[in-house]
Amino acid sequence: SEPPQLQRAQSPNSRPITSVNSFKTMSHRFSSLHLVPVTDTQFFLERSDSGYLKCFRKLWAFTGPGFLMSIAFLDPGNIESDLDSGAIAGFQLLWVLLWSTVIGLLLQRLAARLGVVTGMDLAEVCKREYPCVPRTILWLMIEVAIIGSDMQEVIGTAIAFNLLSAGRIPLWGGVIITIGDTLIFLCCDKWGLRKLEAFFGFLITVMAVTFGYEYVTVAPNQAEVLKGMFVPYCRGCGSAELEQAIGIVGAVIMPHNIYLHSALVKSRQIDRANNREVKEANKYFFIEASIALFVSFLINLFVVAVFAEAFYGKTNMQVRQQCNESGSSYAGLFPYNNETLEVDIYKGGAVLGCYFGPAALYIWAIGILAAGQSSTMTGTYAGQFVMDGFLNLRCSRFARVLLTRSIAIVPTLLVAFFQDLKDLTVMNDLLNALQSIQLPFALLPILTFTSLTRVMHDFANGLVWKIGGALTILGICVINIYFVVVYVTGLNSIVVYVISALLSIAYVIFVIYLVNAVDRLVFVSHDLR
Repeated sequence: SEPPQLQRAQSPNSRPITSVNSFKTMSHRFSSLHLVPVTDTQFFLERSDSGYLKCFRKLWAFTGPGFLMSIAFLDPGNIESDLDSGAIAGFQLLWVLLWSTVIGLLLQRLAARLGVVTGMDLAEVCKREYPCVPRTILWLMIEVAIIGSDMQEVIGTAIAFNLLSAGRIPLWGGVIITIGDTLIFLCCDKWGLRKLEAFFGFLITVMAVTFGYEYVTVAPNQAEVLKGMFVPYCRGCGSAELEQAIGIVGAVIMPHNIYLHSALVKSRQIDRANNREVKEANKYFFIEASIALFVSFLINLFVVAVFAEAFYGKTNMQVRQQCNESGSSYAGLFPYNNETLEVDIYKGGAVLGCYFGPAALYIWAIGILAAGQSSTMTGTYAGQFVMDGFLNLRCSRFARVLLTRSIAIVPTLLVAFFQDLKDLTVMNDLLNALQSIQLPFALLPILTFTSLTRVMHDFANGLVWKIGGALTILGICVINIYFVVVYVTGLNSIVVYVISALLSIAYVIFVIYLVNAVDRLVFVSHDLR
């Protein structure tokens, strides 16, 4: 049977899902709403002295949510994907990074529009529109994605502490220290929304400066960088390069980030009964998100280019000899063989130290630490919004952080204590695969609801967005499922194959249900018109 929400007819002139309750819903998420200055400018950068000033003042008022959202494009999992891309394929996959970022921007635009127009985030709309069982499954899947992301942040932060202490802080010690992220987040959250957004801006600046320093130090060939960005090619590429290209897409487009962005835009006070204000908010949020993701792309570009220039085609023996010559204590990380160098976040810092001195190593570690700390806090926000929206459960942020951090730390701590860095890297690969299969559970709902006229009213997706969005989402899902299949088959375990087959059947059934739900919801919306 259809959920009761689908059975209610609305008049063609009814407004989107907006009411005073939308503003009440926000009050428990944000201590206050940030006011947006009222201007009479019709276009961004209107041709007049006062027009320029007013536009930038308004853009500044909307600045914040997009930069918080962009942190997911810069977490330790992304950084590791970047350095692997550079070391394995050189500059040849930069165009994949560029277009993945562009696609990510378009999907984040849908998320922001949903929050701006309806006054509800994606989790709240899912609760409103889907029956109990499927929305519960959706909630569980997104929670798994958030916990997996949190584990990657724990791993990255632990590695950063180990590098900064020259190995004096063991990996398991770094994992324990990350418990302090709870207190850091809670302290920052007490400052107020704008100060918290400024703190995130500071962490992004730290990443830009540190990874930019590595870029300037290594001085990649700029012609090769530009060619890699704008010429789709991959000469001599094999399965390793293909897997890396798929990994870039999976690392850039994160499922929980869609839910996060749809909630963050609600922090600005907008009169949703006024179409002009809603249209203006959509415009400024898109401009702000474009700037934020451009910055994140540059940071990712720095990492890819550094490892493409300095370490593409290098062998373990070459790196070991260089480490011995420089007197580095990390020479033992690289075996006596002529196999192609394989790097991760930890080895990446060690290799930079061997070739470019201790300063490069420590600055790299500071950048990783900033990435881990910032993504931890945005992950906590995403978890809070998802839990509130799906369950209408308002637990304290302290309880929320404590729960997710405990789930993330326990398995990571056990691996770090009883195993070694290689196992942490394997865990990171598993987490990338785990999160990639969660993508349909964010992309299908966001395309569905932003295409419904009774939800978005005058701001529903047009035919081009519907078709383009559907094809894009289909391509992303196929790419990421392929990545998971490649990962699972590489484990060479019959038990894993059987379990994966059973889970895959359940997974496909639920995705088919969501696709059918898309058709049903769109049909009902058309019928109500």
